[in-house]
Amino acid sequence: MATKKKTVKKVAKKVVKKVVKKASPVKAAIEGKLIGRITHYFSNIEVVVINLLSPLKIGDDIRIIGGQETDFEQKVKSMQIDHKEVKVAKKGDDVGMKIEEKVHEGYKVYKI
Repeated sequence: MATKKKTVKKVAKKVVKKVVKKASPVKAAIEGKLIGRITHYFSNIEVVVINLLSPLKIGDDIRIIGGQETDFEQKVKSMQIDHKEVKVAKKGDDVGMKIEEKVHEGYKVYKI
């Protein structure tokens, strides 16, 4: 009897994984649109550098997800490119911005 329960649990986990993979548009809607990845984090000044895959502007709301416990949202209050303040950044730009929580390189940035 115990073996049947273990087998059923294994099968159920596989089914759930397949369903979640197929439901990626739903997951994407919850997370937002992927717009970049963090390439650097300067902990002493709490600033990140984000390589953008899509445009970003001041006032946009972003969500940063990574690691096991990092998942937070914040509003873009200011951005810099090459130490110059900008209001809009385009795809391919590396922008610096002040961040509210500790992050690491490779974390994903979504626009929500």
